[in-house]
Amino acid sequence: MPNPITHDRRYFEDLAEGETFALGPMKVTKTDIIEFATEFDPFPFHLDEKAAKQSLLGGLAASGWQTGGLSLRMLVDALLSRVASMGGLGFAGLKWKRPLMKGDTLSGTATITSLRRSNSRPEMGILTVAFDMHNQRGEQVMTLNLANLVEVRNPGAGAAQ
Repeated sequence: MPNPITHDRRYFEDLAEGETFALGPMKVTKTDIIEFATEFDPFPFHLDEKAAKQSLLGGLAASGWQTGGLSLRMLVDALLSRVASMGGLGFAGLKWKRPLMKGDTLSGTATITSLRRSNSRPEMGILTVAFDMHNQRGEQVMTLNLANLVEVRNPGAGAAQ
């Protein structure tokens, strides 16, 4: 019986390795940075422009976790809200290559790098997506590999891959 929540979304079988999704753009403001940092990452280089200018970052910079959160939001908008997503499994290879600064615009791509059926749960497939995030100057800001569970349309069809 089809899942009434995901019946109109793409299932595991509808996805392909190498498929790429555009993410963003999203501009990051001083207010965005300070509000996020105040609650989640209260270091001076995320909270105070004067202190930030004297830091290694050279100016007010978004938390790496904010960059990751913004990137995940873009992935939901571009892909995960359109597939029968069953939740995340985790991530690997997170690299913050350079800071996302006040006034920067974040964008990038997410590419499906791997698809495999679960051996123990035939109703689930595992999707791995590689993020490649940049600022408006084309400078790489963050890379990340994310694993997500995706519903299989017909769990009884086909063996685990």
